[in-house]
Amino acid sequence: MTLQVNITANGRMSLPADIRKRLGLEGGGAILVEETDDGVILRTVDQAVAKAQAIAKRYAAHPDASVDAFLAARRQDSGE
Repeated sequence: MTLQVNITANGRMSLPADIRKRLGLEGGGAILVEETDDGVILRTVDQAVAKAQAIAKRYAAHPDASVDAFLAARRQDSGE
């Protein structure tokens, strides 16, 4: 879905009520703004946390993801 949202002279914009309702922002809340080469992405804090957890889960599933494994590899690389 693509909607046009106008920005006022002082930089304010309003998200349509139906979007705020679906995102759980009916009573207000925080939105994270990410600037990319392609434009701007708006995410709720919950969406950003879920994305970060999904990324972390991919790395945590790796058998060498522990701090001890990392330190052992560093020691081996440095010849200790």
